Amino acid sequence: MTTTTPQIAPGHIGLNVTDLARSVDFYRRALGFDQLAISDEGERRFAFLGIDGDLRLTLWQQSDGEFSARTPGLHHLSFQVDTIDQVRAVEAALKDLGATFAHDGVVAHGEGTASGGIFFTDPDGIRLEVFAPSGAEAEAAPHGESPTCGFF
Repeated sequence: MTTTTPQIAPGHIGLNVTDLARSVDFYRRALGFDQLAISDEGERRFAFLGIDGDLRLTLWQQSDGEFSARTPGLHHLSFQVDTIDQVRAVEAALKDLGATFAHDGVVAHGEGTASGGIFFTDPDGIRLEVFAPSGAEAEAAPHGESPTCGFF
């Protein structure tokens, strides 16, 4: 008897944050998420963020530290857009918010690859990426053959 594994797709992502209001503002202004629901009073503080009514990101105010790339867990969270121009629009919004970038401007995922994007952190230091599958051919790859999304 053969067991068939169902096809799965990513659902929503849940992130722990230190300041729910600050994080909701960041993700809405920088990445264009809609606030679907929020519980911002009492001990259980969380927000559901989405696109076109579909839940994509849940923020949980359950942390009092800062994101660490040195411990097991999330390496980075990546969001895909259709075009490099859309990546640049997100980059402009992030600059207005004072975000910290890992690289200067749009970079290719690897030397000579078509895909690329921007790499930055949210207010809690969580590493994020916004990329397009093509359009970055002329951009530098900061780490040559090593994947840029490695944040080396």
